[in-house]
Amino acid sequence: SSESEEEEEEWEPKSKIAKRPRLPKKNEAKTKKAAAPRSTVTRKRVRKVAIKEEMDVSLPITGTEDNRMQLLNLKEEDVGTKPKTLNQKPEVPKKMEMNLFQGKNVKSFESDEKPSTSVPVMGNQVKHEKSEEDFAVDEPPLKKIKSTTCPEGKPVKNLGGNKVKEEFEMNWDIVQALSEITNVEPWVCANLIRLFQEENTIPFIARYRKELINNLEADALREVQQTLEELRTVAKKTHTMIQKLKKEGKLSGCLLTVLLNCRTLEELDHVSAPYKSGSKGTKAQRAKQLGLEPAALSLLQNPMGLNLLSYIRPNTKGLSTIQEVEAGVQHILADIFAKDKDTLDFVRKLCQQRCIFIQSALAKVSSKSANEKDIDKFQLYHAFSCNIKNIQHHQILAINRGENLKILTVKVNIPDGVKNEFCWWCVNERWRPKQFLKPELMRILRNSVEDAYKRLIYPLLCREFRSKLTSDAEKESVMMFGRNLRQLLLTSPVRGRTLMGVDPGYKHGCKLAIISPTSQILHTDVVYLHSGQGFREAEKIKSLLLQYSCSTVVIGNGTACRETEAYFADLIMRKYFAPLDVVYCIVSEAGASIYSVSPEAAKEMPDLDPNLRSAVSIARRVQDPLAELVKIEPKHIGVGMYQHDVSQTLLKATLDSVVEECVSFVGVDINICSEILLRHIAGLNANRAKNIIEWREKNGPFINREQLKEVKGLGPKSFQQCAGFIRFNQEYIKTFCSNKKTELGSHALLTKAGALAKKKSKPAPCASRQPNPLDQTCIHPESYNIATRFLSFIGGNANDIGKPDMQQKVNAVIQKEGLEGTAKRLNTTVHTLQLIIDGLTQPESFDIRTDFDKPDFKRSIVCFEDLSVGTILTGKVENATPFGVFVDIGVGRAGLIPMRNITEAKLSKVKKRRSLGLGPGERVEVKVLNVDIPRLRITLDLIRVL
Repeated sequence: SSESEEEEEEWEPKSKIAKRPRLPKKNEAKTKKAAAPRSTVTRKRVRKVAIKEEMDVSLPITGTEDNRMQLLNLKEEDVGTKPKTLNQKPEVPKKMEMNLFQGKNVKSFESDEKPSTSVPVMGNQVKHEKSEEDFAVDEPPLKKIKSTTCPEGKPVKNLGGNKVKEEFEMNWDIVQALSEITNVEPWVCANLIRLFQEENTIPFIARYRKELINNLEADALREVQQTLEELRTVAKKTHTMIQKLKKEGKLSGCLLTVLLNCRTLEELDHVSAPYKSGSKGTKAQRAKQLGLEPAALSLLQNPMGLNLLSYIRPNTKGLSTIQEVEAGVQHILADIFAKDKDTLDFVRKLCQQRCIFIQSALAKVSSKSANEKDIDKFQLYHAFSCNIKNIQHHQILAINRGENLKILTVKVNIPDGVKNEFCWWCVNERWRPKQFLKPELMRILRNSVEDAYKRLIYPLLCREFRSKLTSDAEKESVMMFGRNLRQLLLTSPVRGRTLMGVDPGYKHGCKLAIISPTSQILHTDVVYLHSGQGFREAEKIKSLLLQYSCSTVVIGNGTACRETEAYFADLIMRKYFAPLDVVYCIVSEAGASIYSVSPEAAKEMPDLDPNLRSAVSIARRVQDPLAELVKIEPKHIGVGMYQHDVSQTLLKATLDSVVEECVSFVGVDINICSEILLRHIAGLNANRAKNIIEWREKNGPFINREQLKEVKGLGPKSFQQCAGFIRFNQEYIKTFCSNKKTELGSHALLTKAGALAKKKSKPAPCASRQPNPLDQTCIHPESYNIATRFLSFIGGNANDIGKPDMQQKVNAVIQKEGLEGTAKRLNTTVHTLQLIIDGLTQPESFDIRTDFDKPDFKRSIVCFEDLSVGTILTGKVENATPFGVFVDIGVGRAGLIPMRNITEAKLSKVKKRRSLGLGPGERVEVKVLNVDIPRLRITLDLIRVL
């Protein structure tokens, strides 16, 4: 890095001196030549980069140079200094900042010494955003130089859609801030910022960049990404505020520092509230307009020379009496104290050491306006008090909802001890006057401190606590929804069975759909089971089940579900369907009716009535839950908590990301999967998925991953992101290729026949395309080279992938050499090698979902009235929340296992768990602890996880 520093030193003054003739392009080329002879190593590297970039981004550089030149000219006219001193002035900070950046992120990518690569376009954007205000303040040249020469992290190759917001510099370091908030090591944060800047997706990073992120899981990556967005939002809003205040002429040096220190939107609001247009100004501002600021400052700096009587103006409102003058001074002092960073830090630290309570009570007016039922829902919170360190997330969300419905009033209770200690510290330590104070001035100082606490600091603290609690609770709620959704999407598919889907109903009958093991619709019908025709319809159902030899019935859990279940259970108990041994299961039909009327469903099943489509969807949810559930917007799947109260943008982003992660990690077979499933693969979107399907329809099946590059709109970046998650069934491709060979033989004869043949021979490259056995694995094309070397090292053959023979060879080598030794020998990382080993040894039909839970098939039924305390039942987890887990035990109401009854000892040891909680789809054995028939509530105890 020392060499690159010297290079910077030499490069900058030249470029600046050369600006006088206003020939930026030539000058740029010259500077690069001049910089070259520094040292052979850096020379090669820097020149390569320089030349590469010069081609396409010379214009933006010109723009930035010109602009900076105008800046310099303007400063010369203003200050009348020599250009030489001007040139040297910004140089020192720039160098320091280079060092800072390089020192900070040393641990990861080596290509840090290429400062000028990814910059120009960013620089250009900055100019568009905020060129006109650059001239107003003395500092910008330094700021500009920093933002344009020191981007956060590694040079970005794909400059296109990068929204790099690090040009909004703050007084805190984004890597450090990110690390503190998320508890992730700083070097991992620095790498993640770069990886996200380069538009890498979470599934890709989590699987193929493990060594850069210290093996973090997708949930943790999502949290870092969201926190990064929040920090960037704060920085962006701060700079917007600074520009606004600059235009209005209200920006002082002190205010600028305070604004640049803000880390949260609450702090920013607190600092900027008085300056917002439309507000009539604070008491302090009105006092300043009356000219009392010097008096307030001299009370702190030079109280001996202060005479407040001299400020009295009998005819001016606000200065007419000594009391009004004192009040004005007091307001200015209170404002100074409340905006001071050290003072706020001290009071926050005090609060951390004390017990602070959040309290809720029944609102006085609520009893009139709200209905009784709503008020009863919040019975727990009618006189509630809890330490904010111990309060649960669901309690916060419940209190907030009660407050929004005007049923509850909420307040934060900070003990008086905090106020007393704070006031003493302010008067005797932080704001202790420089000289002796007269008693009347001492009184003003004490009153000011009390006023600052009561009127400004206390409300700020309350807002901060409430806001922090709410945002944490919302995040936890969204994360919980994400975890539940993942568990649901990864439910193990039930392959190889013919299924009958039943969408229950009373008046309009139960809709039936029979689907084949390959998801084809064999038959659809409507039967009326609950209108006195049950016996007649039983014959019809029996004949259908026998005709299609279907022995599994899937019942949706909507209206009339329990009656339909009882009907089938009764027939099964009487062995009505003999010789078939029929079983049934209940499946959630959340979102099925929304999907059945969607354009997607109409396109997929154009001839079917929407009611029958939902029966098909219900059956397919058991056959391949992932492929069916991705068709529905995730929030309609309904496995969340307070999902309508949380930020909808955060919820949507998280759930979409979870769907993408699940689909990518399971992988899709490119030659048979649907367009909807393809959309959710990392790196693809609706447009690219459509193009892939069109290519497949036009050119026949894909033979290998390389062919994806031929698809329109699929550039190198998209290919890099999606390639590892797309699979190729080798058997299918071999049969296709052998059929093609005969056609291609006759095609080769035509190719000699002149120009016409040239056109016809276009598909020939397809012929030379060979299937690659590695395409059926999770190994990324970028690691094929290493995988091939590893295969030759162990003496394996690519055609044996997934066979026991391959497993033996791999095990033998790893036992002998060890993972690390083998990785070193192949010149790769342990993580990459592990991935290659997994890819080579996993059987061909491997599916990560086999570790997850299957639906719960039953033959008989229990009803609510049959339940008694101590009954032991099996059930299936329906939803998980922070206060407990809801289990469907087949009685029409889900029972609740409170969180205190779920202990580590009761959870199965076999399954790798992300957290202590259970998730949707897991089968459990439970004991009934309490049955509350009037409120339809069942309390359960967890015995074990099945």
